[in-house]
Amino acid sequence: MTRSAFSKGTIVIKIHVDEHKCVGAGQCVMAAPQVFDQREEDGVVVLLQDHVDPPLEASVRKAVKLCPAVAIRVEEA
Repeated sequence: MTRSAFSKGTIVIKIHVDEHKCVGAGQCVMAAPQVFDQREEDGVVVLLQDHVDPPLEASVRKAVKLCPAVAIRVEEA
C-alpha cells in the first residue's frame, strides 16, 4: 500500500515482526488487536496488517515497547 491509500500526505508505518525472536507473551495482541494475533499452537505473533494508518499508530508503537523479545519494529513507509 502507498501513502495515498490512506490519505493525502499522511505518514503510514510499516510493521516488521521476527517470528524467531517472539516468545509468545501476547503483549502486542493486547496493545493492538487489530494488527497482531497469535498462533494457537505456540503463541507466536501473527501480523494481521503490515501497514497501518495514523489511528492505529500509537497502539502499534505501544506494542513495540511492550514486546519483551524485541521482535517487532516499525518504519515510516
